[in-house]
Amino acid sequence: MLVRAACQQDLEGLVALAVSAGGGLTSLPASEEKLHERLVQIERSFAGAAMQADADYLLVMEAPDGRIVGSSGMLGAAGLREPWYSYRMGLTVAASSELGVYRQHPTLFLVNDLTGATALCSYFLVPEFRCGDFPRLLSKARFMFMADAPQDFSERVVVEMRGVSDADERSPFWDSLGQHFFRMDFARADYLTGIGNKAFIAEMMPKFPLYACFLSQAARDAIGQVHPDSEAGRLVLEEEGMRYQGYIDIFDGGATLEAQRGQIRAIRDSRTLLLAIGTPGDEAQPYLISNRGRENCRMISAPARVAAGTLVVAAESAERLKLRAGTLVRAVSLTS
Repeated sequence: MLVRAACQQDLEGLVALAVSAGGGLTSLPASEEKLHERLVQIERSFAGAAMQADADYLLVMEAPDGRIVGSSGMLGAAGLREPWYSYRMGLTVAASSELGVYRQHPTLFLVNDLTGATALCSYFLVPEFRCGDFPRLLSKARFMFMADAPQDFSERVVVEMRGVSDADERSPFWDSLGQHFFRMDFARADYLTGIGNKAFIAEMMPKFPLYACFLSQAARDAIGQVHPDSEAGRLVLEEEGMRYQGYIDIFDGGATLEAQRGQIRAIRDSRTLLLAIGTPGDEAQPYLISNRGRENCRMISAPARVAAGTLVVAAESAERLKLRAGTLVRAVSLTS
């Protein structure tokens, strides 16, 4: 399997991928027009022609038969052109010694605290490939690109995980809170923000703190949780050191994970090594390997071993990277 930079030739495959993703992937709408516009910006970003505030990177996973079976993306610096809203979980304490009352009330504050952070987005993998090392390769490939171009990304890296919803795409958090202010269903509001129409949030959302105790029990239970389909993705990101720090999505209450870029394992522990072609042998371990390109970036996971400053891989692995022996690559253990 290969992960590489998306390009205009992937439009048809990405439309098909977006259709299969359904309503859970708002940053990859099933619209040929919207995806074409995004791919124009993606190509500019990989070429180094976009400012960080506008940079949008999308990687695709390509199956051996050429099909696009997955995607994962990064926004260089979110919220510098349009507001980036989150709820920050806080705590309000009410106490009276005279009455013998002490109550703690979880509170939601509408904030723009994550403005300027690099935001991971657009992660989706078709069900048949949600096994083995494929999810790790697709998710962690983003960090390999960031490791080779740190100047293009922020020190803080965040990802808004998809929150809890039922089979009919109904969100208990939205039903208990958001719909009272927007008068539209969850899918519509989520779609509008996914395609960049965020102004209505500032116009309609209350600016004062909200007490979580006024929400339904189902909504309170959804705060900081993720959709069952996103649990595996959350575990992969937590392997890299990303953690929930009290920020949630304003629509479905899903957890936002975050980390300092330099502390993400694949970035911190990856090394540049000379590529050697041979037999990895019995000591080989699964490695995440990048050709260190920009417009032509390619990443794979493959058995490899480190020997005297070289990374020994099989000939077919070098072919997938389109590299010859003696070329510098970036590599890190896929899991630890």
